[in-house]
Amino acid sequence: MLRINSSCPPLGELFFFCVLQQLTASLLAVAFLTSFGSSMLYGYNLAVVNSPAGYIKDFYNKTMINRTGAALTEETLTIIYSLTVSIFAIGGLLGSLIVGMLVTRFGRKGTVVKTTMLVFIAGSLMGFSRICKSPEMVIIGRFITGIHSGISLSVVPMYLGEIAPKSLRGFLGLVPCIFISTGVFLAQILGLHELLGKEEYWPLFLSVVVVPTFVQLMLLPWFPESPRYLLIEKDNIHATITALKWYRANCNIQAEIEEMQEEQRSLSTLETLSVWKLVRDDTVRWQVLSVVVINIGMQLSSIDAIWFYTNDIFENAGIPPPEIPYTTAGTGIIEIVAALVGCFTIEKLGRRPLMIGGFAVMGVCSVGITVAFSLQAQLSFMRYISVCCVIGIIAGFCIGPAGVPFLITAELFKQSHRPAAYIIGGSLNWVSNFTVGFIFPFMQMSAGAYSYLVFATVCFSVAIYVYFIIPETKNKTFMEISQMFSRKQPIMDTQGLILGDQLQLKKMNGYGGLENASLDFNSSSSYRN
Repeated sequence: MLRINSSCPPLGELFFFCVLQQLTASLLAVAFLTSFGSSMLYGYNLAVVNSPAGYIKDFYNKTMINRTGAALTEETLTIIYSLTVSIFAIGGLLGSLIVGMLVTRFGRKGTVVKTTMLVFIAGSLMGFSRICKSPEMVIIGRFITGIHSGISLSVVPMYLGEIAPKSLRGFLGLVPCIFISTGVFLAQILGLHELLGKEEYWPLFLSVVVVPTFVQLMLLPWFPESPRYLLIEKDNIHATITALKWYRANCNIQAEIEEMQEEQRSLSTLETLSVWKLVRDDTVRWQVLSVVVINIGMQLSSIDAIWFYTNDIFENAGIPPPEIPYTTAGTGIIEIVAALVGCFTIEKLGRRPLMIGGFAVMGVCSVGITVAFSLQAQLSFMRYISVCCVIGIIAGFCIGPAGVPFLITAELFKQSHRPAAYIIGGSLNWVSNFTVGFIFPFMQMSAGAYSYLVFATVCFSVAIYVYFIIPETKNKTFMEISQMFSRKQPIMDTQGLILGDQLQLKKMNGYGGLENASLDFNSSSSYRN
């Protein structure tokens, strides 16, 4: 049971206290700029292909007739369009694989700024594809936007998690989730026939991603790099102090520097780990397994099927075709509201309740869709039940599973392990994204409504895993979080302990040598608040 100290102020009072005392204008501006120009594009590109699908297929068909004199078969056209949708995930996989190298070389903010060029290249390709009569430009543009999103999904939470004080890591960590939902909603609104949903506008519809990225490119370079990166990896104490003064107000900067220096000393004999070394490191096996489970579960929870094929799902539910675009746009509002709820409650409730509750709601609603689709031929009102279940899946996802896994990945690992952890989590995230995007139409054809039972099983399994394995990390330092997980290791590990004049812990969860340290875990290392 979640225990809350009776002296704690109400939620609203607590939030405004944090805003006044710790949430500086610089922190908020960076969170909005990085999310607006990066995370929002991920959500936009997930949903942008939903509305103009027919126009893009028609463009592909007409182009092939002009080139070869023969139209594409229905099967070939479906495969090419499925590639257009899912190649975004292949690009995302590539982006997630190179993010570790980029953040180590260019820093967190530097990586966000430098990778904006990918968006301008992709936007230009997709925007001029019809003029050039080139379907290949659409596919390549989608691939490049995927690379950018794969990088952004890892580096933005990493950057925000490192610049935020520990009491606001959850709040700032879920700001990207709000903008992902906003991007989905923006794609749904702009895709209406009254705006950019006409046939002649679909290239513009695909390429408007350059606008928010341009705003980000103009403003973000004026803000400092991550203080933890500057001190721990660059050993630049002067730049670290300058960055902390930008991002902090009414707090003890010296205490934060000492906490970073403690981690820096523990890493003095360690280099940034590769993915292979991280996987083989027994001291972080539970953290790695947790990242694997929550990132796979995040994408196999059915949310990608909902986003990629919303119109098809509503059509199968019996919603009249003229009403489908507006019903779809209505779900976008639910996404934003749910993301805001998660963002404003995470520091009060913690990470675990949002993930457990979110996955559980998605599992129940996936079962509900199966029941509704199975009975809608006999009971006409079941079409509305299925719509409510779709909304429930979206709301459950946006409250917790949409953003907490990226935040948790930053919190579970120390500086030397974090880039490799994001590569693992991001890679699995995008592989699962591609799998759902490409296979879901075939699942629907073969299993029909029962295909959602697969998603329900995944959701319930992840919720159970989080409940039993992942501890609460809110208001904990990175060292404290490491200690909580180290309690899962054997207490008397003969490889970790050396008996001498005194008991020394040579290696605690990968944090290097802690000489003269005792096996003392204080109350802050408890699994649950």
